[in-house]
Amino acid sequence: PNDRNHPPGLEDLFRQFEPQQNVPQESSGSGFIVSKDGYILTNNHVVADADKVTVGLLDKRRFPAKVVGRDPTTDVAVLKIDASDLPVAVLGDDSKTRVGQWVVAIGNPLQLDFTVTAGIISSKGRSLSGLYRRNDAIQDFIQTDAAINPGNSGGPLVNIRGEVIGI
Repeated sequence: PNDRNHPPGLEDLFRQFEPQQNVPQESSGSGFIVSKDGYILTNNHVVADADKVTVGLLDKRRFPAKVVGRDPTTDVAVLKIDASDLPVAVLGDDSKTRVGQWVVAIGNPLQLDFTVTAGIISSKGRSLSGLYRRNDAIQDFIQTDAAINPGNSGGPLVNIRGEVIGI
C-alpha cells in the first residue's frame, strides 16, 4: 500500500533520502602533540564515535592512532601514535591571559590543511549554560573572536608567545 501519499513507483526516489545504516562516514578534526613519544590532545567529540582514528602530521606522515583517554564532560580526548622525537606544543598558563590579548586558533577546518586565524580574548570565565543541552563540566571558557570552523575542533588556541592556552 501507498502510505506516503505519493504516486506508486517513487519509493526508490524517497528511499535515497532515508538514513543509511552501516555506511562508513569520514570526519575530521584537529589536535596537537603534547609529548615527543606521540601523545596528542583533541576534543572528545572529534573521536567519540570513531571506529578508526588516523593522525596526519604537517610533514604529510600519517599514523593510526589509539584513543587512550576520553572525558565527555570536559570534551577532551587523548590519542597515542607510535612515533618518537616529535615536535611538541608548549603548554601555557591560561590563568595569566587577559581580555584583549591576541590569540591564534590553529586547525584544519573544512578539510583544509593547517589554517591559522587570529583574534582577541573577548571574555574569560564564560559558562555555556543555556547555550547547549550538553552536560559539560567546564564552566570557565575563554571566549575569542578568532574564526573557528568545522574541523578546527581539537586544535590549540595559542597566545602570542606560542603557548597553548586552550583547546
